[in-house]
Amino acid sequence: MTAKHTKQTHPHAVSELCDEGARHYANALRAGRISRAEAKSAPCLIEFALLRPDPEDSDWLRPVPPSIALAQQLRPLEKEIQERRRQTIALTDAFDPFIDISTQSVATTHAITVLEGIDRINAALNLATAECRSEMLTVQPGGGRPADTLMEALERDQPLADRGVTIRTLYQHTARHSQSTLAYVDRISDGRIQVRTLEELIERLIIFDRAVAFIPAGEDRRIALELRHPGLVRYLAMVFEQLWQRAVPLTEDVPNDVDSHGITGVQRSIAKLLIEGHVDEAIARRLGMNVRTCRAHIAKLAAALGSGSRAQLGYLIARSGILDQGD
Repeated sequence: MTAKHTKQTHPHAVSELCDEGARHYANALRAGRISRAEAKSAPCLIEFALLRPDPEDSDWLRPVPPSIALAQQLRPLEKEIQERRRQTIALTDAFDPFIDISTQSVATTHAITVLEGIDRINAALNLATAECRSEMLTVQPGGGRPADTLMEALERDQPLADRGVTIRTLYQHTARHSQSTLAYVDRISDGRIQVRTLEELIERLIIFDRAVAFIPAGEDRRIALELRHPGLVRYLAMVFEQLWQRAVPLTEDVPNDVDSHGITGVQRSIAKLLIEGHVDEAIARRLGMNVRTCRAHIAKLAAALGSGSRAQLGYLIARSGILDQGD
């Protein structure tokens, strides 16, 4: 039986010649040939086609010039690279239509981002503040804010004022009685911030450059929405402008709008909310005052209308026409 010749493989690549192979190949290049017996210890030289039989003497091998050997090794790689390029182009062409759809979908998805947790909300606000270049609009319902909250706001808002960004803020009338809020406005304003107040406001709202807006998404304000949809932000900016036109500049006194019954504007606002069925706590929160102050106003309202009970008060409010006077 004839012995089958098996190709001897070497455990390294041609780019990582073993020391024995490198030494024999270098000697063969210098001498012009190398004996088969000597080259036997480096079979990789024949496997990688770096040595070829000497046509004049079968006991010797001649080195293949490095430039030719290199070209032989590169040829299949270049062919593979060209094939990979063709595959890359084909895959890109195939997926391009889907990428366009995905891009549109991602843009829509990121038009509304849910921010959970105070840290994440503050981080998003800080980023939007840093990117703001021309205008910030804010609605801050409630009465006076805590000193630490105002300090955080000052650290965030002061750089805006320093670089000339227009800041307009809406507070409720009750904020006029908060010394910390007034101190914050005085410290940051320096003629670059405008503040007005209203009896009742919508929930908290912050708009930067009419490009991004932030609104709360929960009563505890630990969840917020970051809005970047142009239509939504434009709508909220219009709401702000309408409130701004109705508001009273902080530098001016709130008009004394006591009617013939001796009922003030605050008490008319409370009367409206009572008719709508809100409890004292909800009314106080809506108007930015504490519950005790709210109940004092309700008592004055009841006295002015001659009411002896809460149930009768609602009837007398509806009958008196005071809500029509407030419109």
